Amino acid sequence: MPISTPSRRGVATREKLLAAAQELFAARGYHATTTALLAQRTDIAEGTIYRHFAGKDALYSAVCRGVWERFENLALDPATASEPVRARLAATARRLIAEAAKSPSAVRLHDRPVESTALDEPARRARERLREALTQLIAAGKQEGTVRAGTAELWSSLWGAVIWSVCQRVADGEWTAEHANVQLAVDAAWELIAVKS
Repeated sequence: MPISTPSRRGVATREKLLAAAQELFAARGYHATTTALLAQRTDIAEGTIYRHFAGKDALYSAVCRGVWERFENLALDPATASEPVRARLAATARRLIAEAAKSPSAVRLHDRPVESTALDEPARRARERLREALTQLIAAGKQEGTVRAGTAELWSSLWGAVIWSVCQRVADGEWTAEHANVQLAVDAAWELIAVKS
């Protein structure tokens, strides 16, 4: 018996639901986002949502997992793997900031408090992999002697806080990805963690 594959229409419906759910979860949060509201926003019957997702938790998990996996991929670009860590972090920052301009709701969703009890195991792992990807970049800097003493987790958090702040401003339309303050912030994020000469 052949394995059935989702129809193009089914894939398009699922993608439409994910995009609208990302916007709603980012803007309203987990609790204020309902499947009825999603159905209204997408003009898709509420029952159809349940053909694609087992429930609201499954939809939330799929949206969060997608955002975190996208950010992880931006942090782990293999094309920059042979470059010094400062250049790799700067490239990562530029990719994340460009994504903030392209998909503001992804940044807003990432910045909202996470409804942990609603996340499935794959979504939890995706969140952790994103943290690990940034921490591994910082750890590589410690190994090359360019990142100051202290835990890679601490420096990853500080560097990330500055870069996410820039992403928020870009997502909110306060800055463009090319704004002069963007490069100043990327440089400042590095100075926070760099070995002082």
